[in-house]
Amino acid sequence: MTPAIISGILLSPITAFVARLLLVFMFLGSAIAKITDFAGAEAEMAYFGLTPPWLFAVATILTQLVGGLLILLNRATWLGAGALGLFTLLTIPIAHHFWTMEGPMAQIEFYFVVEHLAVLGGMLLVAILAERTRAA
Repeated sequence: MTPAIISGILLSPITAFVARLLLVFMFLGSAIAKITDFAGAEAEMAYFGLTPPWLFAVATILTQLVGGLLILLNRATWLGAGALGLFTLLTIPIAHHFWTMEGPMAQIEFYFVVEHLAVLGGMLLVAILAERTRAA
């Protein structure tokens, strides 16, 4: 049985908002950084072999910004979580292909992949919880 005070915290709309903010913080921050340094965003896309770089930079910004805001505002959460989850999954073979590396770099990239999978789990959970609260 959950203590009443903990239950109150967990059921609070403020706690839910803060949890959603924490989940999307890195996506919103990344989108803002790419907007303020679009040349850097293009260079990042070119580095990973994505052409044309400007198109992938715009698509990344839109995905991160719109997906993050949908989750943060708890509107069409399934869509925001799905978009960011797929985006996160796609970054693994594009940017974190540890299986093609050796030594410490392979291990670092492997840890990034594990973190990405944890974020994917968070996206699934936020979509599931949003759907359950709407159905209740």
